[in-house]
Amino acid sequence: MKSRTFSRRAILQGVGATVALPLLDVIPAFAQSPLLPDAGKNRLAYLYFPNGIPRGIWYPEKTGSSGELIKLNEWMSPLEPFKGDIIIPSNVWTPEGNGHVDGTPTWLTGHDYDARAVNAGGVSADQIVARHLRDQTLLPSLELSTKGEGYFSNSLPRNAISWSAPDRPMTREIEPRTIFDRMFSTQSSVNSNRTVMDSVLADARSLSKVVSVEDSLRLDEYFEAIRALERRIEFSERQSTEMANDRALTDTLVAPAPGIPADHQSYVRLMMDLMILAFQSNATRVITFMLDHGQSNRYFNFIPEVEGTWHALSHYQNASGMTEDDDGSTSWESVAQKRDMYAEVVRWHHTQVAYLLDRMKNIQEPDGNSLLYNSMILFGGGIGDGNEHDASHLPTLLAGRGGGTINPGRFIEHSEQTDLGSIHVALMQRMGVPIERLGTAQTAYTRLI
Repeated sequence: MKSRTFSRRAILQGVGATVALPLLDVIPAFAQSPLLPDAGKNRLAYLYFPNGIPRGIWYPEKTGSSGELIKLNEWMSPLEPFKGDIIIPSNVWTPEGNGHVDGTPTWLTGHDYDARAVNAGGVSADQIVARHLRDQTLLPSLELSTKGEGYFSNSLPRNAISWSAPDRPMTREIEPRTIFDRMFSTQSSVNSNRTVMDSVLADARSLSKVVSVEDSLRLDEYFEAIRALERRIEFSERQSTEMANDRALTDTLVAPAPGIPADHQSYVRLMMDLMILAFQSNATRVITFMLDHGQSNRYFNFIPEVEGTWHALSHYQNASGMTEDDDGSTSWESVAQKRDMYAEVVRWHHTQVAYLLDRMKNIQEPDGNSLLYNSMILFGGGIGDGNEHDASHLPTLLAGRGGGTINPGRFIEHSEQTDLGSIHVALMQRMGVPIERLGTAQTAYTRLI
């Protein structure tokens, strides 16, 4: 077979569509970073989780003498199959900004939020990385979010974790079709009668003649993932349109929005699959995904035995249903019942993160490692206990091995408060960024390896 080498930004082109290739054996390795040897293939994702947790449901049930994760607690049980792929640090905090208003916009900047000036105090960690890598990928970064629900859905500070300048929040993408088109289409969409893969079929067939058997299989899987995403997006668009015409409600008790799945789990997983495809194709190497806006009032009544909005449940110490945070119609039998419902919402989100990790762990890259091995996913938020709105013991979890630069499978206990910004610095360094501080953090976190 004729030998051929492709650029790291190799693409297939057709009428109305452009498809970036995933990493293949015939694509040269990325340039090595002077800081860490594997920075060239690392991907970085931040998953933002609002409304905090009920204190006591994040840390593991059982650990070994050196902190190894032996058993997670019941509320984190969906992540049990991946305990060897995660790190759970204790006593993480943000010294300045926390809460719904301050904590959301400054979760990735390490500063405090100035509401009068609409200023997050600095550039967010993801955008620092994006700026460093801007010439290496099709898109410098992706900023994703689910469509917010509730009173604060249009509040700017509650809807922005990514900032390209202290006073410049990045626009979030909430519609799967828009994200898909940014990654794969040169026009707003390809002809409605042709899929993206149909448009580049000739290039794809030509490519299959010059790559290895392993690369050919990898490309087949990749192309099928693109086709499957297109089909799911098209289904969601039809479904939401039909439901709107019938005046039906989604499973979170709101009117359907065009192009957004009516089933919330399908929505979240579709966004996660878009993240995976963006990493797999090297469309970008840094992504933020807000699982909801910073004071979400989304109903999770679709979870068995859960009633009420997420934000109302977070104030679990009052079960009367009569506080300003409640909807005026939902009440609970006891504080314990309300707290358990709140914890179930947290568990549901762990189930979605487990879906993401499982998908990434089953995608093999040319170096023989999985996509998860070559990634770092920071999952957490800017509120500790939801009822107290405190800045201490923030729910924080790190998944992936960062191309071999992280040693997971551990609970890291800190006797003193650890600045979340120091973890951001350590992850940015693993992306090849020459940086030593962020916000209030003056050093990089050193216990990841």
